[in-house]
Amino acid sequence: MYVSIVMGIPSVKREVHSYLTDTLNSLISELNPAEKEDCVIVVLIAETDAEYTNKVADSIQNMFPKEIQSGLLEVISPSPNFYPDFSRLRESFGDPRERVKWRTKQNLDYCFLMMYAQSKGTYYVQLEDDIVARPNYLSTMKNFALQQTSDEWMILEFSQLGFIGKMFKSVDLSLIVEFILMFYKDKPIDWLLDHILWVKVCNPEKDAKHCDRQKSNLRIRFKPSLFQHIGTHSSLAGKIQKLKDKDFGKHSLHKEHANPPAEVTTTLKAYQHFTLEKAYLGEDFFWAFTPVAGDQIRFRFFKPVRVERYFFRSGNIEHPEDKLYNTTIDVLPFDNPQSEKEAMPEGVGITPKYQRMKDGYLRIGSFSNGIGEGEVDPSFGPLEAIRLCVLTDSPVWVILSEIFIKKAE
Repeated sequence: MYVSIVMGIPSVKREVHSYLTDTLNSLISELNPAEKEDCVIVVLIAETDAEYTNKVADSIQNMFPKEIQSGLLEVISPSPNFYPDFSRLRESFGDPRERVKWRTKQNLDYCFLMMYAQSKGTYYVQLEDDIVARPNYLSTMKNFALQQTSDEWMILEFSQLGFIGKMFKSVDLSLIVEFILMFYKDKPIDWLLDHILWVKVCNPEKDAKHCDRQKSNLRIRFKPSLFQHIGTHSSLAGKIQKLKDKDFGKHSLHKEHANPPAEVTTTLKAYQHFTLEKAYLGEDFFWAFTPVAGDQIRFRFFKPVRVERYFFRSGNIEHPEDKLYNTTIDVLPFDNPQSEKEAMPEGVGITPKYQRMKDGYLRIGSFSNGIGEGEVDPSFGPLEAIRLCVLTDSPVWVILSEIFIKKAE
């Protein structure tokens, strides 16, 4: 399958937290059906430990079976023989040996991905395993590439950070890989890329300004950035990195929906300005201190509303673990005899379809992996309120990043 864009993601073992599945979720969720047919995401598990590699591959297969089946997502790993003996590297640029080894291996990982990807699509985009994407990122990249008036460009940049969001024409990848492989032990990737541009267009007899002007024809920056760096724990052991792309904005930390007018209340204590009201209106996410058993979030409608379905997402890409655990979704029908029947057994020994709580609410669902979603039985009629009930003490703070209560047509 030959596509427009191949995205390459090298992923390595991190000491503290892996962001890979969060990254894949973000990239895949922002693709429409047509875009899914026109791109491939290649994950390189850049480790030689077969047990670890298989574990990560199985985890991706279990989480994204449809995407693997359709060919949208591919997982590869190099032979252990691909890497040289890193113990013989010499220190350079004041970097300790461990960092030299880290950046040297990183250069080889990029080369492996580029070589694998070059025959699969028209363009290749280099990504990392700890990013979040903007909506419509794929079409935006493709259109920007097609709009270039000259075919002279070598790199289109969709993020200002490191080697994230860098697009190359697949026909250029062989030259880029050959250059990197000549100097992979000597310098980090971003320096080597700049040297390629220098070799191609800079005249040693002209000044630096002239060189920069020439290079700017080959390296073109798109704004605003389409990718944001989310990881704080680097793949280099012990390194904490708080790199953020200022051109990205905050849009992907919550998702807005038009919800029915309601009074929102909670027993949870909001952190700073991240209130439940703002989350319900789609202006921001709700962030609260650690929930305990018995805590509630309630949406009481100003007028009873027929609800078709509900969707609540907890956690976000920057704080993926701040989820609702062991939490139920309850509804309060507005004075409807039919809902009484739905909650009652139809015969002796038959359990009721929905559990009725002492205060009249019906328990209709629960959160799984941070998400509470489902359809509302039409027989309930209009609802007076929906609430979320926390059943056990939580180990972490909680974020509610998406609230969608869809009215019935």
